[in-house]
Amino acid sequence: MEDNKNDKDDNNKYEKICYMCRRPESKTGTMISMPGGIDICPDCIQKTFNSMQSMDISKLSGMSKMNIDDIKNIDLNSFNIPNMNVNPIPERARVKKRDEKRTEPLFTMKDVPAPHVIKSMLDEYVIGQDQAKKIISVAVYNHYKRIFLDKGKDGTRIEKSNILMIGPTGSGKTYLVKTLAKLLNVPLAIADATSLTEAGYIGDDIESVISKLLLSAGNDVERAECGIVFIDEIDKIAKKKNTNSRDVSGESVQQELLKLLEGSKVEVPVGTNQKNVLAPMETVNTDNILFICGGAFPALDDIIKERLRKNTSMGFNSDLKDKFDNDSNLYAKVTNEDIKKFGMIPEFIGRLPVICTLSKLDKEAFKKILIEPKNAILKQYKKLLELDEVELIFDDDAMDYIAELAMDKDTGARALRSIIEEFMLDIMYETPKDKNIGKVIITRDYLEHKGSPNIIFRNI
Repeated sequence: MEDNKNDKDDNNKYEKICYMCRRPESKTGTMISMPGGIDICPDCIQKTFNSMQSMDISKLSGMSKMNIDDIKNIDLNSFNIPNMNVNPIPERARVKKRDEKRTEPLFTMKDVPAPHVIKSMLDEYVIGQDQAKKIISVAVYNHYKRIFLDKGKDGTRIEKSNILMIGPTGSGKTYLVKTLAKLLNVPLAIADATSLTEAGYIGDDIESVISKLLLSAGNDVERAECGIVFIDEIDKIAKKKNTNSRDVSGESVQQELLKLLEGSKVEVPVGTNQKNVLAPMETVNTDNILFICGGAFPALDDIIKERLRKNTSMGFNSDLKDKFDNDSNLYAKVTNEDIKKFGMIPEFIGRLPVICTLSKLDKEAFKKILIEPKNAILKQYKKLLELDEVELIFDDDAMDYIAELAMDKDTGARALRSIIEEFMLDIMYETPKDKNIGKVIITRDYLEHKGSPNIIFRNI
């Protein structure tokens, strides 16, 4: 009885999928339920009848005179037919039904915080990058305001404000987007532009990013249409220079992304990234999906420097060649012309009107990242040792040394974890051996391999 109840709940929650053509009931019409939990659409039944016309079926008790309507009126469950051994359609490939009775949208303006509230929430997790957080907060707020804004009498329609994030590696681009989606409680899909290719070539099609978003939304199309898509490594699809072969992963990918960024209805497979498999196809409208494209653009700083050094290199008014070499805020001076020169086509740049730049992290920023965020790295290790009833302390000189090492690695904030993992290995291994250890103080001498950490034992 319990299993039958669960099956009915699933039927009310998900659309029926044709076992033969894998199309949902919203596209095929009323399904015909067969024993064994199999649903067949009228089109596939008709094709079966057409294939049977050339056969001698006069002995099948009048079945040759039946049509689809006759089949629909037959209660197939009344026959004593054993359940067939078939592979059920996995839940990840099942599409949720649209709620026709729903009169209000899934999200309202009350669910979207004001820009200053969004920024304050991001401040709890992301250190620095104040200008970037401000730009993103305003862009996200305006985007969802655009969704809920009813057209006035003059028919005014606000255009999409997709975001282009530019910053060096490890500056927090992906982490910023992940935190934003978590705070707003909206579906998020993260795609890698390096895996995208032109249609017909080995690799992921452009629509695969929408398939990931649909999967993140639990195959709920309405919820996915209000989600966020983050395409990382967008600089890797720049136009290739001096190439004689077809650019199937560069300029052509930019051109195919245009329809998604601007807003269009696309057919995407459910539960998979490939179209050539028997998977249900669903239509998703990308008009209300916020697209955020991020990349390090490694050679962009040279293009910016070249533009800034417009004056002659000789005379009293000349600029020194190394004038901008130590400028940590160089990416903030980027223009559309610089991005175009890098290899992005003008149509692509035009569909990403909001440009958000992230600066390179300095020593003070690294120290704050270690201790200030809610899920700071040092807080995580302190929590781990608390389970062994041991207090972990890092002195200021030790944190200075860790920040200096991270700057030398030049890989951004992600270098911090690898550094601390190396130094904490012996401590995490040796500490549980002695139950009398009550406190461990990490010093700079220990990190420089000049001594041991200060260990304080409990009073016995």
